[in-house]
Amino acid sequence: MIKMAIIGGTGVYDPQILEQIKEQVVENRYGKVKLLTGYYGNEEIAFIARHGSDHSVPPHLINYRANIMALKQIGVKHIIGTAAVGSLHFEYKPGDIVLADQFLDFTRSRITTFYEGGEEGVIHCDMTVPYCPVTRAAIIEASKLSGINVANGGVYVCTDGPRFETGAEIAMFKQLGGHLIGMTSVPEVTLAREMGICYANVSIVTNYAAGISPGILTHAEVVEMMKSRIQQVREIMMKSAALLPETRECDCVKILDEIGVGKHG
Repeated sequence: MIKMAIIGGTGVYDPQILEQIKEQVVENRYGKVKLLTGYYGNEEIAFIARHGSDHSVPPHLINYRANIMALKQIGVKHIIGTAAVGSLHFEYKPGDIVLADQFLDFTRSRITTFYEGGEEGVIHCDMTVPYCPVTRAAIIEASKLSGINVANGGVYVCTDGPRFETGAEIAMFKQLGGHLIGMTSVPEVTLAREMGICYANVSIVTNYAAGISPGILTHAEVVEMMKSRIQQVREIMMKSAALLPETRECDCVKILDEIGVGKHG
């Protein structure tokens, strides 16, 4: 059984430090998903490159439902999703690693649920605490063991992309309480909750957002900053796997009771 999966965002296109890596294709009603599995120590870990291994899929066209369903099919209990983000505040500096604990959803064109009526029914999924505290705690512990500073908490504002935001939009998001700006955490986190999977976000601040940054924003600077932090991020995520509980008691799995899937796992 594969306990944990990593969904790698911009700059995180392969797991590298895993051993015995194998590729497989998992098919479900939403599409085909190519994923890798491998070992870090005694822990088997799955990996999906969110944008493809060559960054060919823009954020608004990612098949989020196929990805999450595929991880559910192979038995994953915890997902750590990485994200390159902009900062809305000077206290979150380029190069900082932040664990989001809340989000503001400003996407408009994405399907954010598995339950659209009909045979699947309608589920109103609680999202009071969207990012799993237990998974986040494991990441924090792993970061301490690695001697890497990670900020625990922040509001992730999710937009459709692929364009960057205007200065006026950033000013609005900041006024609404946002700390980080990105394009992928929603609907990943909501779909994972509907499947009873614990989900945590590891955001790497790559730049200050529009209107805060002294210059224009470019994808090149995002990739360059990710290169400087990628090894640290990999180390934290891999070490987190051994710290995750075998039996989950968090609220993330309670959605399964509502839809009659069965016991917590």
